[in-house]
Amino acid sequence: MPTTAKQFPLIAAIDLGSNSFHMVLAKADHGEIRILERLGEKVQLAAGLDEERQLSEEAMQRGLDCLRRFGQLIQGLPQGAVRIVGTNALREARNRAEFIRRANELLGHQVEVISGREEARLIYLGVSHSIADTPGKRLVVDIGGGSTEFIVGQRFEPLLRESLQMGCVSYTQRYFRDGKITPARYAQAYTAARLELMSIEQGLQRLGWQESVGASGTIRAVGLAIKAGGLGNGEINPEGLAWLKRKVFKLGEVDKLEIDGIKPDRRQIFPAGLAIAEAIFDALDLQRMDHSEGALREGVLYDLLGRHHHEDVRERTLGALMERYHVDLQQAARVEAKALQALEKVAEAWQLDQDWHSDLLQWGARVHEIGLDIAHYQYHKHGAYLIEHSDLSGFSRRDQLMLALLVRGHRRNIPKDRFAEFGDDGVQLLRLCVLLRFAILFHHIRGTQEMPKVQLKAGPQSLDLTFPEGWLAANPLTQADFEQEAEWLTRINFVLTVR
Repeated sequence: MPTTAKQFPLIAAIDLGSNSFHMVLAKADHGEIRILERLGEKVQLAAGLDEERQLSEEAMQRGLDCLRRFGQLIQGLPQGAVRIVGTNALREARNRAEFIRRANELLGHQVEVISGREEARLIYLGVSHSIADTPGKRLVVDIGGGSTEFIVGQRFEPLLRESLQMGCVSYTQRYFRDGKITPARYAQAYTAARLELMSIEQGLQRLGWQESVGASGTIRAVGLAIKAGGLGNGEINPEGLAWLKRKVFKLGEVDKLEIDGIKPDRRQIFPAGLAIAEAIFDALDLQRMDHSEGALREGVLYDLLGRHHHEDVRERTLGALMERYHVDLQQAARVEAKALQALEKVAEAWQLDQDWHSDLLQWGARVHEIGLDIAHYQYHKHGAYLIEHSDLSGFSRRDQLMLALLVRGHRRNIPKDRFAEFGDDGVQLLRLCVLLRFAILFHHIRGTQEMPKVQLKAGPQSLDLTFPEGWLAANPLTQADFEQEAEWLTRINFVLTVR
């Protein structure tokens, strides 16, 4: 990946939301982003999820048709200049791998499915770059199609991130499927939202905030409808919500919601969004919520820009993880340096020349020992569990699973079937695991003696190590380590030769 955004003439972010797909194309200039193009389409991916959480072919096709149009704008952009993130509908879909495979082929860039809290972090980043940099804390809320994110933050730093399973598309499917709006159905949606909010409202209120800001189309539509009724200037307030609810009840059907500010393609999901908004106002005792144009896609752009300027949040995340689990920093640095040195020697033979290869290898080297803080026995499994199930800011779900698998496979038996789950990337990931294991064994003595130079030669399913003459005989522990390693690797049909 280039080290500065200047080497990318354009950068782009695509947000595969549960309700809408959005894309922004931008030019990076002195750490700021100038938006050149915005596209958005109502895809309603979440509406295609059945009771078994399978995404219908029809919903997939709507999404792929939209991406085919988006793809024209990013044709020719290099790897690293485009980031595509999937949210709640893809988090929920059990057959998401099929949609992602087809989307990857269509766009030529990898789709990442991100966690709810990672989505919240990126939303906050987008909002905080889009509004005035005021002192004090702010509450940011984004009502999406399948989930709603809540963040309390200060300036550009989120302090608390939460994601709840409630959204305007999923609630429409559940409470307003036939388009009828009754007080009883609305009350059901409102109560469901209040029940969801109970798990987070105390934590949010404990932190407190001086202003509240809403992102996304639902917040904008509610604010504009209230403005049309003469009860505000685009913000949401309790009086406007009460008036709007009465008006929606009076109209009674989504097809009749001809209210200024509510676009025709939003009418169907508007009552559910309104119920969620009212529940949020009541639960958090809000008096006003302003709207921000910045949201997830802008946050993805700024996060991408940060990565090119070496302000990668993933580095901070792993640093905090290492500190929390008392990692031996000197040993981690030794293993990282040796692993990257080995990678350089075999990169061409093993086709390990992409950015994610070196990234994953160095991350794996840094955190491979975090499980020791739990117990020494099977600490590689403890470490893998911690990485897989923690909220790691900046990481996609796939990156997190790959990193967890590297840690799981860094010692003893290698779970070959788990690597195969990553398809073609699984071959490269397995090779990275072999390199990590080599670096760890090489520094088994943890820096207590000077280590020799080792020559590496890679074949498709083999690795030859050549130590200086007589060195292994003089260092029997290292010799025994590599003899045992050769036995472990035969279980995955891999030949390690040590001489």
